[in-house]
Amino acid sequence: MKRLRRRTMIALLLSGVLAAGVLFFCVQLLRNGSDWVGFFGTRYYDSGAIYDKNGTLLYDGENKTYAEKQATRIATLHLVGDENFGTSLRSVLASRLTGYNFFTGTALGSHDVTLTIDASLNEAAYAALNGRKGVVAVYNYTNGDLLCQVSSPAYDPNHPPGDINENPAYEGVYLNRFFSATYPPGSVFKLVTTAAAIEEKKDLDQFRYTCTGSLELGGDVITCPYAHGKDMDINQCLSSSCNGAYATLAMELGGKTLGKYMDQAGLLDSLKVCDIQTAKGNFVAEESGSAHLGWSGVGQDKDLVNPCNMLTFIGGIANDGVAVVPKLVDKETISGTEIPAAFPDGKDTFEIYRPEVCRQLTDMMRNNVLNQYGQAQFGDLAVCAKSGTAEVGGGQQPHAWFAGFVDDPAHPFAFVVLVENGGGGAKEAGAIAARILAQAAKG
Repeated sequence: MKRLRRRTMIALLLSGVLAAGVLFFCVQLLRNGSDWVGFFGTRYYDSGAIYDKNGTLLYDGENKTYAEKQATRIATLHLVGDENFGTSLRSVLASRLTGYNFFTGTALGSHDVTLTIDASLNEAAYAALNGRKGVVAVYNYTNGDLLCQVSSPAYDPNHPPGDINENPAYEGVYLNRFFSATYPPGSVFKLVTTAAAIEEKKDLDQFRYTCTGSLELGGDVITCPYAHGKDMDINQCLSSSCNGAYATLAMELGGKTLGKYMDQAGLLDSLKVCDIQTAKGNFVAEESGSAHLGWSGVGQDKDLVNPCNMLTFIGGIANDGVAVVPKLVDKETISGTEIPAAFPDGKDTFEIYRPEVCRQLTDMMRNNVLNQYGQAQFGDLAVCAKSGTAEVGGGQQPHAWFAGFVDDPAHPFAFVVLVENGGGGAKEAGAIAARILAQAAKG
């Protein structure tokens, strides 16, 4: 009898272990099944294809081939990816490309994914960067469609360079700068300071500032490239991008207030774009009266922003305070057919500032173009913009920013251009923006 009881206990124990093992496997299958099927390094199962919005093939999973044109392959490398890119679409869309489903596995076949991206626009953007490190992106600020997203440097995935790990020209090549990098924003940040001033300073229309080229503050000096002039109002301060004026506003507003408005802008968050998480920005509420606080209102000090988040913020200004998070997938179909394989990706939005604040910012950004940057380079497009020249220290040239949008429902494009160590924002990054917007407007 004792022997039978002992055997029963052993059987029950083994059954419990088996049940626990089965349960553990099921949980792991539920959580990781799609990764097992489409393991990125080996590809156990042939995946579907990736196309741009016009039907240009960017990647064929069945044959493991990329776009026919070299220029297309290079310009879309960071989006499509190869085995070196964890944030690429081949990686984050693996389960969608394989068509994996927990209940049917891969029995229904692979899926094709059509993007919102225009490959020809990507090619033009990459060519415009002309070998310089940086980012170019354009999206529709009403529906979120990301039309152009380039990160430079890149390479041809069919012919990776042999010196990629030694050649400084490829430094950071595996990083998609649009999603995963942060940079000091320079004077583009003055849009945040301006929004805070509009809301918090009820007498902002009476604000006047005389720029002599420098401002002593907290034992340090806030400098401007030159003396901008006397009795400038807030519109003139923004269009001339006067550091002294914005340092003065920062002192009046305080670090906590500036931080609050940067947070409302979405510049401190990590956004989710097609399962790709963007890098979070940074802002430190510096001590009142310090030069650090003044510089933080200018877009320097410890300020950091991510280009994708900046693009979304700019789109929010254009869209009367409703920021639409960029999206990359237009549709998903069963491979080789037009049969829908999933519901379309939805529109993700959040509110930044009140519509009245955004409309005032729009008018001011339009004034920047008309009276500072020059309308001629943008043709008939009603471009509203802000440049930025972000100092990086170490004897290096500053980063060049140019961000804005077209204030026209027929061409609802927001854009961001960043050229690392490019120098003047309006001159270097602005020229690229003008070139890409002209092509985007042609469709």
